Amino acid sequence: MWAKSLERKRVRRRLPINKLKIMNKQILKNLKLFRRHNKIRTKIAGTAECPRLNVFRSNKGMYLQLIDDTLGTTILSVDGKELKTKGTKTEKSLALGQEIAKRALAKNISRIVFDRGGYKYHGRVKAVADGARLGGLNF
Repeated sequence: MWAKSLERKRVRRRLPINKLKIMNKQILKNLKLFRRHNKIRTKIAGTAECPRLNVFRSNKGMYLQLIDDTLGTTILSVDGKELKTKGTKTEKSLALGQEIAKRALAKNISRIVFDRGGYKYHGRVKAVADGARLGGLNF
């Protein structure tokens, strides 16, 4: 009896993630996002001269970081709570991209690598990239 239940658990682990019916939809969605982000991160990395612009998007706001991956440090960060602009989330993210560009240029950083964090390059993520380009950063 005990061996059969152990065997079932092993079989479930071998199945692809999308075949498991026991998982919650939100857990599955986060797992897919994590996999996409890891796939992106294998291809890009930031340095001190050309840091990585990381985007984290939540339902309430956005958080941007310029990261030096060689040292593993955050050079600077901006979040949506710092800005006092009103409007839609997309308009706020455009202003957020311009703000991080302004702060990066103050630290003599003009070239970056854009890390969309596993999200689609669409909507708020695209607005951040456009705002950073308008602010003077080169991707």
